[in-house]
Amino acid sequence: MPRHLLLRLEAPLMAFGGETIDNFGVIRDFPALSMITGLLANALGWRREETERHDRLQERLVMGARIERQGKRLQDNQNARLGAKDAGWTTWGRPEGRAGGAATYDSPHRRFRDYHADQSLLIALRLEPADEPPSLDDLAVALDHPARPLFIGRKPCLPSQRLFAGWQDAEDILDALQSVPLPAAQPEVRLQWPEGEGTLAGDRQLDLCDERHWRSGVHGGWRPVREGRLREAVQAEESAG
Repeated sequence: MPRHLLLRLEAPLMAFGGETIDNFGVIRDFPALSMITGLLANALGWRREETERHDRLQERLVMGARIERQGKRLQDNQNARLGAKDAGWTTWGRPEGRAGGAATYDSPHRRFRDYHADQSLLIALRLEPADEPPSLDDLAVALDHPARPLFIGRKPCLPSQRLFAGWQDAEDILDALQSVPLPAAQPEVRLQWPEGEGTLAGDRQLDLCDERHWRSGVHGGWRPVREGRLREAVQAEESAG
């Protein structure tokens, strides 16, 4: 039976980024495959320029999530007065300036960023093939002893507790998510998992664009996932069976 690594994502603020439209940074309900890839790569100490490593880790990653505690959404409105000679730091390793005519500097630079506040998620993941480095054990060690500070989606979103949450032997991702007891105060949870990794009564299939091409920095392609709800009574029946 395959072994799955469990992650618990919990923080005062988290951001599971979706498609950015103009200056609006929207979020999704569940973390993207690319986000978890980046989180693990950061823990391992990989550099952003190591694109082949990132692509391969993303290809091997099989993961699903369940919302342990539904938080609230809030939006941060960021305003900055920037002049023609002002430049900002970027992840590309070179300064970025403002473009446009003189009139564009009369107004502030505005951005809107959405966040999940006081939310908690459980992630179940495995790597295929399992015997290729890095292994699940390598990831577990890196999460407890990360090479760099870790964040959940955006740099201000620091974890409020240990990320590594243990191991779970299970037939597939849905089985792993179902096998962990539900929180006492949460009799029903929402789940998302890859197509082909189990089915749940009343679930639905969606197409999700959440895989990043790490060399170009853009997302592309679609992968099928399933979403559904797990109730305490159903979980108890399956555990007894």
